[in-house]
Amino acid sequence: MKLELKIKAIENGTVIDHITANKSPHILKILGLPDGKVRNVTVAMNVSSRETGRKDIVKIENREIDHEELDQIALIAPHATINIIRDYEVVKKDKIILPNVITAIIKCTNNKCITNYENEPITSKFNVIETEPPVVRCHYCEKLIKKEDIEKQFE
Repeated sequence: MKLELKIKAIENGTVIDHITANKSPHILKILGLPDGKVRNVTVAMNVSSRETGRKDIVKIENREIDHEELDQIALIAPHATINIIRDYEVVKKDKIILPNVITAIIKCTNNKCITNYENEPITSKFNVIETEPPVVRCHYCEKLIKKEDIEKQFE
């Protein structure tokens, strides 16, 4: 006998699927969840996936995520898909795409970078060098920031 745990469908909201296994806590932090406003958030961690072996899934009821949040999620889960749900139907399904330039999402790890000086109002800006795994280069000091250092900023 095969037993399965069924997760209730949401009427309206967002489903983030194909999140890199065990990265859903980072996604929740990016989205500021739980925040007391969203009624139901469902997280499935390290579940089977035909495509990647293991994955996480996050379902957020009555909330659609914005472009800035998508860019942040792309740094943590570059293969994730976003499903917008309305009246229990998927009305939009997109793969997350890491943009060519990342602005104001992460900080440069070079302490001497101009973006880290408190008296300099300069927003961080990175050029994406590689998407899998993500590697970015600071626009100002050219320091390479690798996946591990990116993930630490979301912990």
